[in-house]
Amino acid sequence: MNQTPTPTEPYPRASSPRPDRSSPPSPRPERSEVERPLYSHSPHQPPNFDPVARIYRFAEYLALGPLLQRTRTHFLPQLPPCHQALLLGDGDGRFLARLLAQQPDLQATAVDTSATMLHLLRRRCRPHADRLRTHQASALAITPAPETDLIVTHFFLDCLTQPEIQTLAHQLAAHTAPGTLWLVSDFAIPEVPILKPLATLYIRLLYLAFRVLTNLRVTHLPDPATALSAAGFARIARRELLHGLLYTEIWQHR
Repeated sequence: MNQTPTPTEPYPRASSPRPDRSSPPSPRPERSEVERPLYSHSPHQPPNFDPVARIYRFAEYLALGPLLQRTRTHFLPQLPPCHQALLLGDGDGRFLARLLAQQPDLQATAVDTSATMLHLLRRRCRPHADRLRTHQASALAITPAPETDLIVTHFFLDCLTQPEIQTLAHQLAAHTAPGTLWLVSDFAIPEVPILKPLATLYIRLLYLAFRVLTNLRVTHLPDPATALSAAGFARIARRELLHGLLYTEIWQHR
């Protein structure tokens, strides 16, 4: 293991004599990794969804038509009246606009790392602006308001690793009361043998596209159900589309 000198130990001095100021300067060393511009495509940079924000709706319809939005809104009519909703990665706000219109007493907080996505979300939810707050931040850095009784993650958890989902689930469970609902929608690999290889290829292509466009480093679907169960949530409803390629669920904090 490398040892860093303590503050009382002087850094070693070079033993070579001071260079002659009259001699020509030595060539500048090549740029190191840490000196590269911030816009370099580094695997350590977080994903940036700004480049896909304005085309997201079009790309979604191009891929699966209205089925993703149908998945998001399937349980919307069945949701009980809620007071405070926390939406993580809701994209351009199509779901949130319908939620706020359906529940006139609901206050909502939307969190996203993409400034463009939040701009589109606020514009779509403009009629309900007095009941909406937005934060450009990582979901892992957010502490929900104490009165939060609805959490929404539509096609968002698949952008996280399994340890990140576990951290998120325990963090939300620690700051929400029993009875809090968590509405989840996402992709899954169907168990139907004839569809499984096709779905696996489709999911791989989706991840590849998002890696190229956004620098997303996640490469396979996580398992949200295990993380939510371990954090004290119980699934109370589930709906599948396309034989299980798409699903939406309601979980409840026990």
